[in-house]
Amino acid sequence: MTKSIRPVRTNHMNLVLENVEASADHFRQAYGAELLADMPQRELHAYLFEIGRVIFEVFVPYEFLLNARYGPHYVGIEYQADIDEVREAIAERGIRIVRDIGLALHTHPADCFGVSFEFYGGYFHDREWDMLDGAKMLSAEYWRDEHPLGLTGLKAYTVAVSDIDAASAFMQGFLSGDPVYEASREGIAGRAVGLQVCDAVLELVTPMGEGILQRHLQRYGDGIRSTVFGVRDIEQARRYFADRGIETEPGGAPDSFAVAETANLGVIFEFRE
Repeated sequence: MTKSIRPVRTNHMNLVLENVEASADHFRQAYGAELLADMPQRELHAYLFEIGRVIFEVFVPYEFLLNARYGPHYVGIEYQADIDEVREAIAERGIRIVRDIGLALHTHPADCFGVSFEFYGGYFHDREWDMLDGAKMLSAEYWRDEHPLGLTGLKAYTVAVSDIDAASAFMQGFLSGDPVYEASREGIAGRAVGLQVCDAVLELVTPMGEGILQRHLQRYGDGIRSTVFGVRDIEQARRYFADRGIETEPGGAPDSFAVAETANLGVIFEFRE
């Protein structure tokens, strides 16, 4: 029987953006993000930030030329998982590894419906961070009860795919995804399949006709489309952005909204109660 990975937790979402300073300033000003770690490397400049206990790792190439046509995008997601189990499952499926640093590895997105899955044996959310002067991240209670956005953590992330049945079968087998719902996504002219993977939902979405989702898939191909934050009160969250003049638009699911890509450095953040 083919080995399945059983992720323990979600560590962080992985983004490719164009500028370190400008992007860090944007997330701090728009969301009150905390910068956690600065990690300049030979090939690129990476850094970590968190919003509402959702951590993002940003990868910024020193020369954006080779990424310019594709632009800012989600490259993947990191899960905490047993790395030996991960290597076995990857080898059995013939999935290529695009980056391997020993303690962690990234799968080739072309072999995983456009997602580069990163796996690492450790956990990020209970660490003490140098950029916070050795302190831990702000608490879940702070983000839910004190921050004006009223965030409750990572609810889901959406993955746009052209073949949702094949993608669902793959994610169930590879990541031990447990089907929890199927739904229409009329706002984006699509269909959704939700799979519970450890502490968050991996929501597959596919177009059912002309619309924003179809245009996204034509532009980017298969891959992560958005991060979905949970909020305590959807109207409170709407007011937060309206008060700051940040453009929003309807989200993929009913009773949700998104910060427009044009107002968020080219990447989609969604908010659902």
